Amino acid sequence: MKEKPTQISQLLLDSFSQWGLDINPSSPLFSLFSLLLLLGVCWLSFKITRRLFSGKLARLILATKATWDDELQRHHFFRRGAHLVPGVMLYVLCPLLFAHAPLLQALLQKLAFIYILLTMVMVMSAVLNTIEDIYDASRLAQRVPITGFIQVGKLVLALIAIILIVSNLLEKSPVLIMSGLGAAAAILLLVFRDTILGFVAGVQIVANRMVNNGDWIELPKYGADGTVLELGLTTVKVRNWDNTISTVPTYALIGDSVKNWRGMQESGGRRIKRAINIDIQSVRFCDQDMLDNWEKIRFIKDYISEKKRELSKYNQDNSITEQDLLNARRLTNIGTFRAYMVRYLQNHPKINQDMTLMVRQLAPTELGLPLEVYCFSADKNWVNYEGIQSDIFDHLLAMLPSFGLRAYQRVSDRPATH
Repeated sequence: MKEKPTQISQLLLDSFSQWGLDINPSSPLFSLFSLLLLLGVCWLSFKITRRLFSGKLARLILATKATWDDELQRHHFFRRGAHLVPGVMLYVLCPLLFAHAPLLQALLQKLAFIYILLTMVMVMSAVLNTIEDIYDASRLAQRVPITGFIQVGKLVLALIAIILIVSNLLEKSPVLIMSGLGAAAAILLLVFRDTILGFVAGVQIVANRMVNNGDWIELPKYGADGTVLELGLTTVKVRNWDNTISTVPTYALIGDSVKNWRGMQESGGRRIKRAINIDIQSVRFCDQDMLDNWEKIRFIKDYISEKKRELSKYNQDNSITEQDLLNARRLTNIGTFRAYMVRYLQNHPKINQDMTLMVRQLAPTELGLPLEVYCFSADKNWVNYEGIQSDIFDHLLAMLPSFGLRAYQRVSDRPATH
């Protein structure tokens, strides 16, 4: 039984008759003219929609105070959305023009469905990119990045589109298609191994706030030492201090050793931990002249006075004369210098006095006796921190001769003694 021509098909046939062409609906020439007409209408509708979105609508968007619509425009949301119009036109007009050719109608509608579906994926991708950019501009983005979740959303959209396209081409239910994927689960796990591991790792990283965008991290195994630029679904981009970019698998952040300096950046100071090696041969007891000279030093003036009273009282209580050098309690130059180092740091304006501050003596080695400074710089900026640390040790090294001490230094060209 022949299909009755639709109104549009009949109108097209009447036009051919007026032009003197004897064409019937079952003729391939009629199908060709119908196809050209359909494509022309779709192309015209696309051009009109595209011009509207890139003209008046674009100016209207730029004129508003809101920023979200500007982001949508920047990510081509409206330009991509314009492709929906010809797709819908193709899908709707096919039954009206090709009722006489059901196979061609079915083919064109399948193509229109795929075109609409792919356009929807692109439109939703633009929406997700907009959400990511707006979120990244907020303060919360530094604490909880969502790049990984946005990528997961795009992946889910792509998988849904693939299932629907296959379902449309095979004319099978999407549920049936998805149930058939169970047999290919092993292959999918192999293909999407990094994606699955990255997704699981990303959830743990975000939930536990292990790594955020902008954190300074070190991963020695991957040669990464710098700032996190992007925390993605499968990879993490790290800008190293030499401005090279390291790409690290996301799951490596929970499977390998990672040092995150965020704790230092969020704390009140950056640690200074460095030692001066003292030549042990320069360590000795103090005499009265040394104490008198040191008593003039502002930082340890009170310390020297207090120690002199304490030692004098001890010697008197134990009937020890000052001439009894073997039994009398006496100060050492290294102990006094250590007290000076502590008080110098306590009066330093760029040292955080609310955090641990001490000068400790480490075990002697073949390189001398280490006096280690352990404190925290109030300024955490790398350049400023290095400057503060250098200034402190410049001063301490220059003060060594004032206390009769020498820094140990191995001299390679010293003449050998026989």
